[in-house]
Amino acid sequence: MERKTQIHAEEGKQDIMITREFDLPLELLFKAYAEPELVAQWMGTQVLAMNNAPQGNYRFETKDKEGKVVFAANGTVHTFIPNQKIIRTFEMENGPFEVQLEYLEFEALDEETSKLTMQTIFRSVALRDQQLKMPFAQGLNWAHNRLEEILHQLTK
Repeated sequence: MERKTQIHAEEGKQDIMITREFDLPLELLFKAYAEPELVAQWMGTQVLAMNNAPQGNYRFETKDKEGKVVFAANGTVHTFIPNQKIIRTFEMENGPFEVQLEYLEFEALDEETSKLTMQTIFRSVALRDQQLKMPFAQGLNWAHNRLEEILHQLTK
């Protein structure tokens, strides 16, 4: 399967650059990151909090069939400019990673297509490299494919 989500990690740097072009209008792509109901659908997780404003917060949680939490993440929103930019922290709870800083930039390519550029900054190169050893790229590509599929269904 083709990976449409591109991940670039320059040797010796503490960040990852992620880019993806979507067959979605800019406003719809942005909503996928801003509206709790849509985030829950494409991420396959519960959105327990999502306050999209400066100094706002968010919290996600996924449980298994027995009700045990298998994934939890939270963060603080620093900048929220509709259809343009979100700057936030990301912290996976009970995991080996420290807080990351995420810059999400949204761009219209034309009326029907858009682009997401994400820069994720880690505390160290070692932590970034640890993340890259996980099935991070496959998971992100799967999630972005799902995002596009779900939003296409909503527009029909």
